Amino acid sequence: MAMAPPPDSGPPFTALGRTVVLVADAETALAYYRDVLGFVVLHDQTADGYRYLHIGLPGRTGPPGRPAAGLWLMPATTARERELIGRQCGGQPLLVLYTDDVDRTGTHLRAHGVRVWNERVGDAGRSLHFADLYGNVIVAAQLPGS
Repeated sequence: MAMAPPPDSGPPFTALGRTVVLVADAETALAYYRDVLGFVVLHDQTADGYRYLHIGLPGRTGPPGRPAAGLWLMPATTARERELIGRQCGGQPLLVLYTDDVDRTGTHLRAHGVRVWNERVGDAGRSLHFADLYGNVIVAAQLPGS
C-alpha cells in the first residue's frame, strides 16, 4: 500500500553542495584548480585515512553557515575509477564556470599552457571550452551584459 506524500512544503533541497571530480592525485589537482583556475580550499580534513578535500571559488557563500557549492577532489581508488579520470562525463562538460571577461579568461588559461577551443559568441553570451589537467572539459561562459 502506497503512503500518501507529505504536504508540499517546497523543494526538497536548498542548495548544491559539492560535485565529485575524480583525480589521480589530490595535491596535483589542488595545485591546478588553485593556481590556474583560482579556487580556494573550503574544507580539508583527513579522517580514517581518507582525505576530504573540498574546493570552491573565493568570495562565494552558500546557505547560512555553509560554504558555497564546490568540488570534491576525490582520488580514484579502484581500477574502474582510474579509467574514468578525465572522462567521467563521457566527453561532455564537467563544469560551467562563469566569468566577467571571457577574453581575459582565455588569455589567462593559455598563459598557463591550458588547451582552449570552441570559442563562441551568441545571443546567450560568449564562451570557450578548455580542459583541466586530466582532460575534463570545462566551459567558461560570459553571460550577456557582463
